[in-house]
Amino acid sequence: MTSAPELTVIQVLVSDPRVAPLLRELGDEYSRRYGKDAHAEISRYPDEEFTAPHGGLLLLLLERGEPVAGGAFRRYDAATAELKRIWTHSAHRRRGLARRVVAELEREAAGRGYRRVYLTTGPRQPEARGLYLATGYTALFDTEADPETIGPLPFEKHLREVTEQ
Repeated sequence: MTSAPELTVIQVLVSDPRVAPLLRELGDEYSRRYGKDAHAEISRYPDEEFTAPHGGLLLLLLERGEPVAGGAFRRYDAATAELKRIWTHSAHRRRGLARRVVAELEREAAGRGYRRVYLTTGPRQPEARGLYLATGYTALFDTEADPETIGPLPFEKHLREVTEQ
C-alpha cells in the first residue's frame, strides 16, 4: 500500500510565483462557467488586503513542493474574515484539499481574533456550495431557490475561540 504524499501548508504573498498558476486556472474556470472573463474579478482586491496588519492571509498547500490548493482571507469587518480564492488544481480534486484549505484558513482567522467567517460563491459552483454546507457554514439565502436567481450565494460560520494545543 502506498501512502499519500505529505502536504505542506505555507503562507505566501500574492506576488509569490507559486500563486499565479492557481489564480490563472481559477480565472479560466470561472470564465468558462459564467461566460465572461473572470480574471479581472479575481484580481480586483489589492494584494495588501491579503497581508498583515489587516489580518489577511494567502495560504497554499504544497505536495512535493508544488502548489495543489490554496485560499485566502481578508478583513471584512473587525470581527469577520472573508474567505476568498478557495481553489484546488484540477488535477488534484476530490481529495479533500479544499476542505483542508478552509479549515486552515478558519484556524488562522480565529487565531487572529476573528469570531466569524463570511464568504460568497457563485450560483454555478455547486461543488463549492456543497463544501461550505458540509463544513458547517450557514447559507444566508433560500437554499430551495434557483441559485441563478440569487446571484452570489452568501454563507457564514461562527468560529470558536482557538486554543493552543
